[in-house]
Amino acid sequence: MRPVRTALAGALLGALTLAGCGQSSGTSDAASATPTPAASSQAAGFPVTVQAGNGPVTIGKKPTQIVSLSPSATESLFAIGAGPQVLAVDDQSTYPADAPKTDLSGFKPNAEAIIAKKPDLVVLANDTGGVVAALTKVGVPVLLEPAATKLDETYDEIADLGAATGNKAKADELVAGMKRQIDELVAAAPKDKKLSFFHELDNTPYSVTSSTFIGQIYAQFGLTNIADEAPDAAGGYPKLSTEFVAKADPDLIFLADTKCCGQSRDTLAKRPGWAGLSAIKKERVFTLDDDIASRWGPRVVDFVKVVDEAVKRAAG
Repeated sequence: MRPVRTALAGALLGALTLAGCGQSSGTSDAASATPTPAASSQAAGFPVTVQAGNGPVTIGKKPTQIVSLSPSATESLFAIGAGPQVLAVDDQSTYPADAPKTDLSGFKPNAEAIIAKKPDLVVLANDTGGVVAALTKVGVPVLLEPAATKLDETYDEIADLGAATGNKAKADELVAGMKRQIDELVAAAPKDKKLSFFHELDNTPYSVTSSTFIGQIYAQFGLTNIADEAPDAAGGYPKLSTEFVAKADPDLIFLADTKCCGQSRDTLAKRPGWAGLSAIKKERVFTLDDDIASRWGPRVVDFVKVVDEAVKRAAG
């Protein structure tokens, strides 16, 4: 399973070079007491222009046949109430369970296959093979929402999707709730004890530095990331040796490869030189849902809760 996890890291690396998201703007017309169909569309918030990673995108009317080729976007769309508008999602969109999963690929999007679905909005995380231009050429609105590098970008992408789908109020509510929960958890977490940690992407093992979205979540809790001292940071996703991790002896270990690679405290203890690690001896190995730990959608709150619980247990 390692190639899948490595591909994920590679996709994230490529996405980080793309432009970030922006704010959205819409127009409305309430001048007529008896609105025409066009005025009704405007009153509902359309047309709307969204500043996405591919620049300003204008959406003429509320989309009802959305194709999402980003697992994070899929989660966000359903969380803001746009689920009934989603026609198809990519083969990696595993949540929610009732999302209309297809064999469409977000890693290698096929413009012809996407167009065949007759979408009125496509959401992507990567512009691979010039897919954005190909879809735009035939008049399909496309939102490029690349991998978030910080929480503010997550919030902004959710706001973009809310505006683009006519679910702005629900998106604003979701973002406000996420901010509140995360801020409360971080504020209440003990920070008087300096703790180090190791986050494992896969059993190679690849990890993440503090410059990544994942790394910044941990940084909010005042944790020291052992991967920051790796000799080759690889754009934020270094491949660490077992010797490097053993020497660093982190206080906490977080495993984001429980589904893909079946990793656990027991499997770690069998690695050369790891049985004596503090985190293993003190039972401070915490398992994460692989999907939640690799996405930047609304379930990032669940990820933060696991980190919060780990910090409390170690400090207690």
